[in-house]
Amino acid sequence: MVLLKKEKPEMEPRGQWSNKMEFMLSMAGEIIGLGNSIKPRLLFFLETALGQYTSQGGVTAWRKICPLFEGIGYASQVIESYLNIYYISGMLTSLTSCTVRKRVLGLTDGIHNLGTVRWELALCLLFAWVICYFCIWKGVKSTGKVVYFTATFPYLMLFVLLIRGVTLPGAAEGITFYLKPDISRLADPQVWMDAGTQIFFSYAICQGCLTALGSYNKYNNNCYRDCFMLCFLNSATSFVAGFAIFSVLGFMAQEQGVPISEVGESGRCFLNVVGPKRKLKVWSCLFFLMLIFLRLDSQFVCLESLVTTIVDMYPNVLQRKGHRELLTLVIAVICYLLGLMLVTEGGMYVFQLFDYYAASGTCLLFLAIFEAICVGWVYGADRFYNNIEDMIGYRQWPLFKMCWQVVTPDVCLVGTNYGDYTPLKYNNWYVYSPWGYILGWLMALSSMICIPLYIIFILLKTGGSLKKVKEGLELLGPKFKSTLGMVVVHNSENICNFEQSMVLSKD
Repeated sequence: MVLLKKEKPEMEPRGQWSNKMEFMLSMAGEIIGLGNSIKPRLLFFLETALGQYTSQGGVTAWRKICPLFEGIGYASQVIESYLNIYYISGMLTSLTSCTVRKRVLGLTDGIHNLGTVRWELALCLLFAWVICYFCIWKGVKSTGKVVYFTATFPYLMLFVLLIRGVTLPGAAEGITFYLKPDISRLADPQVWMDAGTQIFFSYAICQGCLTALGSYNKYNNNCYRDCFMLCFLNSATSFVAGFAIFSVLGFMAQEQGVPISEVGESGRCFLNVVGPKRKLKVWSCLFFLMLIFLRLDSQFVCLESLVTTIVDMYPNVLQRKGHRELLTLVIAVICYLLGLMLVTEGGMYVFQLFDYYAASGTCLLFLAIFEAICVGWVYGADRFYNNIEDMIGYRQWPLFKMCWQVVTPDVCLVGTNYGDYTPLKYNNWYVYSPWGYILGWLMALSSMICIPLYIIFILLKTGGSLKKVKEGLELLGPKFKSTLGMVVVHNSENICNFEQSMVLSKD
């Protein structure tokens, strides 16, 4: 009898960025937009360093340092999944106009009446997903090359629009309005809540993106310096972008004879307001082209983050040759099909629900609290500092530890408790039905509930023994005075042993 030896399937390597520039441009493409201001540098650095240290995606990275809080990873991926469904449809705003809302969007009378799919918007959505798929289907090998253009082109457009904007009549009034803040609004808690929401969302905090991108860095990459540079670049870009936008708004206010505060509407129409009509058709097209690339960059990272997370959860299957590409295709097809409800005649109402609830400030602040608690107290801020020192070769500013342990969770908790909830309205005239609000809150809770549910699951799996969890955590984090190779191997063994004890052992 002849025994045939079973061939071992060909496995593809996880991959790394070819150089630092690819990582920096990918990060810049994800976080840089026109709506960013002051950035949460502490959590940005925390998530990036976590991904680099563990070389894992959004779920398994948290499993490596603290299995009890693995639910943080699942919560972030729920939000990421929602973003993959609806975020790219925002790119279609460049094809719409407030003045032709009925003709292009075919807007219905409410969310209860979605109507039919608008085939022209559905084709545009399909085209966008095809671009996204072929830009990331090979992982960082392809994404790293694409961002050389998609992340730099918006800067060229921003410079062109800035020069044109400041030369328009009325631009000075718009810039004055931009630089003269209303100090009295700082007393409104909701202003801080809205600002926090915008900051977290625009900087991809608590969405798993930063962890996924950081995981493709080399172990000894100086992620501390990279994060500082990216934060500075983002803030500077946002500050300069304000001059470009408000100079145009000043021109429009003068042309329409209305105050600047009344020029822009909330929601999608604002994008069309910034692109002036009649005299500036060319500049309007350039502005929309810039927005398209900004959206595509962010969508690349959203899709890459979700794919990376799933591949890292099932490496024995999905790292086989061709399996990653197939997974990316499946996710893209599913997200496209689900996204079709956003390009129906009543899709705008669904889009607003996703945008208002799926990645709301409450969700992101809730995740941020647990991230800070997990790293600052459970895993240990000192231990994480040692991890970072082992990677970059020196210790950072010690104030970071205090912020992770005290400032970040306290500020997020205050923001969550004192924010005023305002029911969603579409363009301040359409009020959603009660079941619409219930659907929105279910989307919000679907991510937050992952954390407590997984904690309960782990405690039940280990017989409810917090002592066992504590003893397991002490295995993590080796003696950091050893060499780089010894650190990685020793830490991996400890983590593996702890994971097995968490799953298999009983009291």
